[in-house]
Amino acid sequence: MDTKNLTGKIHNAMYQNIRQKGFAAPVDVLMDIGVLEKKDYEDWRFGRIPFLEKVCHANLRQLSAIMSEVRAYAAKNKLKPSWTFYHQYGKDRKNKLRFSKSGDEKIENAYATHYVDAQKIGQLKETTNMEEN
Repeated sequence: MDTKNLTGKIHNAMYQNIRQKGFAAPVDVLMDIGVLEKKDYEDWRFGRIPFLEKVCHANLRQLSAIMSEVRAYAAKNKLKPSWTFYHQYGKDRKNKLRFSKSGDEKIENAYATHYVDAQKIGQLKETTNMEEN
């Protein structure tokens, strides 16, 4: 996949996630652009995969470029970074999952950071409240 095509897919995934949920998570973007299969993501969340990068259909250079583009999109659109703790499903919430083979804190934090559009979340909450009444 060429860089321009990949950038467009990343931007579209970010836009769609923000539009639907009010935030975008790197793992969702990876699934949306076809780099990560939902089944592999779930296997990782249940602890059957030691680290997420192992099941991504991209090499480390490509993953780094994707993550860089996610951050660039977030900065350009003034999205607020929000670190999220990823724990293994069905286990004590203290079991922090790993994203990378290296376990480098900077890489781990990049994967665990969601990008939030507070205004959109407010609109989504308002819509939900209106539907409930």
